[in-house]
Amino acid sequence: MIQKTLIVLLFLLVGNTCAGQEQDITAKLYDTYDQYKESALDKRRVKHKEIQQLVAQYQNNPKFKVQQVGQSIEGRELSLISIGTGETDVFLWSQMHGDEPTATQAIFDIFNFLDSGDFAAEKDAILSNLTLHFLPMLNPDGAEVYQRRNTLGIDINRDALRLQSPEGRTLKSVRDSLEADFGFNLHDQSTYYNAERTEKPATISYLAPPYNYEKDINEGRGNAMKVIVFMNNIIQKYAPGQVGRYSDDFEPRAFGDNIQKWGTSTILIESGGYANDIEKQEIRKLNYVSILSAIYTIAKGNYADIPIEDYEKIPKNDRKLFDLKITGLNYKLLGGDYVLDIGINRPEVDDESHNSFYYSSRVLDQGDLSTYYGYETLEAAGYTLRPGTVYPETVGSMEEVDFISLLRAGHTYLRVKNLSDKMLTSSLPFHLISEAYELPEFRLQPGINPTFLLEKDGEIRYAVINGFLVDLKSDRETMVSRWGNQQANAMIYR
Repeated sequence: MIQKTLIVLLFLLVGNTCAGQEQDITAKLYDTYDQYKESALDKRRVKHKEIQQLVAQYQNNPKFKVQQVGQSIEGRELSLISIGTGETDVFLWSQMHGDEPTATQAIFDIFNFLDSGDFAAEKDAILSNLTLHFLPMLNPDGAEVYQRRNTLGIDINRDALRLQSPEGRTLKSVRDSLEADFGFNLHDQSTYYNAERTEKPATISYLAPPYNYEKDINEGRGNAMKVIVFMNNIIQKYAPGQVGRYSDDFEPRAFGDNIQKWGTSTILIESGGYANDIEKQEIRKLNYVSILSAIYTIAKGNYADIPIEDYEKIPKNDRKLFDLKITGLNYKLLGGDYVLDIGINRPEVDDESHNSFYYSSRVLDQGDLSTYYGYETLEAAGYTLRPGTVYPETVGSMEEVDFISLLRAGHTYLRVKNLSDKMLTSSLPFHLISEAYELPEFRLQPGINPTFLLEKDGEIRYAVINGFLVDLKSDRETMVSRWGNQQANAMIYR
């Protein structure tokens, strides 16, 4: 009995020591991240040329093996970068969808980490037990124009059976040649997902994809679930409550589901939204930390002791977030007074080069939105919606405009002489219109551009311009700073 008790205590001591070591490496990874962040990548619209310039740096590096494993439809190289000598193969692929690049950037941060002289003991444990394989950009043609689908116009993630896309055939051939033990399927999801029944965005969502309609759990899928539980515990430290569990409905055409079926323990990671992180650089950091920590626990084998039932405790993904939610607003219509909530989203529109974007916002919903949330929420009880008007004078230069006075006077549109065709948006918080443009009658309804004023006790307190909230009680410097920090824009109407 005494011997059995000692064995149990020794097991618990070893387990706690391993957990402590993993928590320690996670904290160190987070604290030292800036040393390894790849500075050449700091925007979401990453192009294949930028990626290949970085890949080329590793071709002559003896630590890494770089090989071309395929081509996209338009002839762009698909590169596989490998490192390590261990018997367990871990395969990570990113940007299957061209507009989902967060993890692509994190992969190059991971390369910088693996190439450094730091964390020697931890890296030895990783690289002696594992061989890591990275395919950082599977859909370079889609990335070029920042779109989900490839040049064929199909979703590569629905091509696992027919394999009509060269990108899909490459993914399958690499997986099959490696017979990878673990796979990390790296994506971005909508920023409007939230952790179920909370106002917190699903900054990271996970899934151990099913391999059949019954959603059975075999050893491979179970191992993926255990690693996900481990990763969730890490993210909770840095983004508490901001993790979701992606729907596990079986999709027989999807690569994740099939790769699980083919014998690779597959972990889907979806990078969602994070407040005030327009270019998703904080989420990139969370990818870096959680993926490296997961790789470390796979190398050590410690994931095996994680309770699989904790996977189901991760909240489900929901989609009930707006960029801006206004609640309890009074709206006058045809002689009646009504109380409405308004949900506003700010879709991005790419410029012609697909290197940048602007916002063209929309009222997404209105009515009782009490079960929805906002990245920003204004409690507007006592406020009345008032349509904005056109400033009565036509101006020739922006320099002569006091835009704060315009907004406080109820003007949200400014008529401009000789409005340049090259101008796509207004950089100040009011819309610019041509001399010939006639402003349509205002009617609040889903689909319209959200531009209006909020009045209380006869005073205009707030303006909503292209879906961005402007506090008219702020001084000019504060107002301009906040508008700029949001990378906000108003529209031009001709």
